[in-house]
Amino acid sequence: MQTYWGIDLGGTKIEGVVLSSPSPDAVVLRKRIDTEAHKGYDHILSRIELLVDILRVETGYQPEHIGFGTPGTNDPSTNTMKNCNTTVLNGKPMVQDLARRLDVPITVANDANCFALAEATMGIVPDVTPDFRCVFGVIMGTGVGGGVVFKTGTDSKPVVLGGLHGIGGEWGHNILEENGYACYCGKSGCNEQVLSGPALQRFYHEQCGEERKMKEIIERHRQGIDPVATQTFERMLEFYGRSISTIINVLDPDAIVLGGGVGNVDELYTEGTERIKKYIFNNGVVRTPILRPKLGDSAGVFGAAML
Repeated sequence: MQTYWGIDLGGTKIEGVVLSSPSPDAVVLRKRIDTEAHKGYDHILSRIELLVDILRVETGYQPEHIGFGTPGTNDPSTNTMKNCNTTVLNGKPMVQDLARRLDVPITVANDANCFALAEATMGIVPDVTPDFRCVFGVIMGTGVGGGVVFKTGTDSKPVVLGGLHGIGGEWGHNILEENGYACYCGKSGCNEQVLSGPALQRFYHEQCGEERKMKEIIERHRQGIDPVATQTFERMLEFYGRSISTIINVLDPDAIVLGGGVGNVDELYTEGTERIKKYIFNNGVVRTPILRPKLGDSAGVFGAAML
């Protein structure tokens, strides 16, 4: 039987899945173990090897190929990892090292690309626009990122757009607010420093001196009891409209799927679309479906399996 193997490498957990078909209902086995990233690069590789061995033993299957979702990108020019928030991975030849340890071909993509691929193949996109040619997946949570999935024809297999530098879809590190907050990437005012949950909470704190979680800020805005919460909420909507309009203006995808905690905010799908209309290069008309994800926190590991 053909099986699909995926590993989602996170900073605190490593999750693995074996699927019997490309469906969220076809899970043969799913396991999580701690990453223990503080023990270094070689230890992370040994933890991955342990998880794959567990999947092999408990399923009785052998993988022919394993897909990996990672917290960064494999640079095609150097075959080393970069832009990983699990920083011990940066500069390391992880693809080659894993292929040697596991003795199986592997494919690597960042977590946002895996999210986009999962929702495009077995998530919400087939329910809404099954004949898509291009889908953009957005992550707005602790960080901000994006991924592009496309098909060359209606019957072709969806694939991730990695790009020449391996940074295809890296929407989170385009400058959105000139002279905005400094970002770890070296620029200032990136999408991540405007639209992530921590960035919005920071803005709220700077305006009133109080610390509140994003969920509470949103509720206080909805109740009409906190002008600073409303200011923060309006900031989110306005910059969301600007940033999503650039995706549509450049790619004009058949659908955009919003992931991450901030992506759960109901108003992004209503008021947010009105803000997009202000900036889209299409006479204020937005036909792009803005979709809620279907797979939840399963998207990363399912997308890895679909690589």
